[in-house]
Amino acid sequence: MLRDSGHIQEFEAEWRNRKAKRAGLPEYLPLYTVQDAVNAMKQFSPCRYGEVVPVCEGISVRFTDVGHLLGSASIEIWVEEEGKQKTLAFSGDVGNLHQPLLNDPSYLSQADVVVMESTYGGRSHGPRPDYVNDLARVLQRTFDRGGNLVVPCFAVGRTQEMLYFLRQVKQNRLVKGHEDFPVYVDSPLAVEATGIFHNTDREYFDPETCNLLEQGIDPIRCPGLRLAVTSEESQAINADRRCKVILSASGMCEAGRIKHHLKHNLWRPESTILFVGYQAVGTLGRALVEGATDVRLFGEKIEVRAEICQLPGMSGHADREGLVKWLEAIQPMPGQVYINHGGEDSCEQLAAQLRSMGYNALAPYPGAEYDLATGHQLAAGNTQRKEPEEVSLERRGTAVFRRLLEAGKRLMTVISHNQGGTNKDLAKFADQINALCDKWDR
Repeated sequence: MLRDSGHIQEFEAEWRNRKAKRAGLPEYLPLYTVQDAVNAMKQFSPCRYGEVVPVCEGISVRFTDVGHLLGSASIEIWVEEEGKQKTLAFSGDVGNLHQPLLNDPSYLSQADVVVMESTYGGRSHGPRPDYVNDLARVLQRTFDRGGNLVVPCFAVGRTQEMLYFLRQVKQNRLVKGHEDFPVYVDSPLAVEATGIFHNTDREYFDPETCNLLEQGIDPIRCPGLRLAVTSEESQAINADRRCKVILSASGMCEAGRIKHHLKHNLWRPESTILFVGYQAVGTLGRALVEGATDVRLFGEKIEVRAEICQLPGMSGHADREGLVKWLEAIQPMPGQVYINHGGEDSCEQLAAQLRSMGYNALAPYPGAEYDLATGHQLAAGNTQRKEPEEVSLERRGTAVFRRLLEAGKRLMTVISHNQGGTNKDLAKFADQINALCDKWDR
């Protein structure tokens, strides 16, 4: 993933610098390059789950499987300072229960101070969906129409889960009349990540997956699976006229090969675009989920005629109940719990719930500093401390305004995509934007 990110940053820098050179602007440098990523990885030291690892004098750590992604971990840190020892626990991303392939989260037993995530701190996933049969129904109606199923997929984790479900669909012959449909994975990173799953020790998989492996069954390989790595292989997918499944990154449709598949399928009423992950505000995926009637891809207006649907409940993250369960395993109750890594509402809602349960829980503002030995606040961050009720009201307001800012960023993206359009279309677009500004300029 580090190498892939470095490659994307190098590609973006090259693209920006072509424009910057023509405009006489300074050179744009990538945050890091592929070579930087390779050099960084030489510094990695593998650690097994459950192993206490001394880092330096007075500090030791232990990683515990938290069931979010392959290799994800909660981290315990034992710190000794001035003759006193404290145990700090960092939750990492806590995994959802009963997900395919991976073990459920393991729990920690003791900590003085906890820093924990709150991605779904204010929400419950509800009853577990029937993923396989729900997916089969989407496949059946799509193929009966003669269309393709296009799935914007995160390359690591979600792609492998979808392959697991597709294997079950094919094994149980749940799609009638189209049993031999091909499945394309079109993402070099997803292909590489899938290879890592294949080469991982069985101890990192859940009992169901281990049972399949013992029977000689590959849990993420199904008949008709095709892997596209090169550009030529990717382009050939849309030349295949058969009904098919296309799993491609990015998961929010913001970059990568998925945009090419959307261009070829969004305008087709027989095709389906299936979203199986969270779509952030301001992304193309979010716009499609919220009912956009047309989008621009590669400077071309594409009408949205395909069926747009979601497979609800697919999340690698624990919900509110899962997060509370993870924390409650730590006994006795930690002296301090800090909530982070979630939307502002999620952070505050989880902190408020934990306070109602007797925990000393805080959702610090960005930039806030605390002395973990004493619990004293050293800096308040980018805003003054307010009462919880005031914080909740203010954060709801800022969240809505942030949504407006994201919409503005998306508008700028749409404007840049229209570069090279006809003067008539650009003038009409400009008039529409100016009319909107006239209405809201206060």
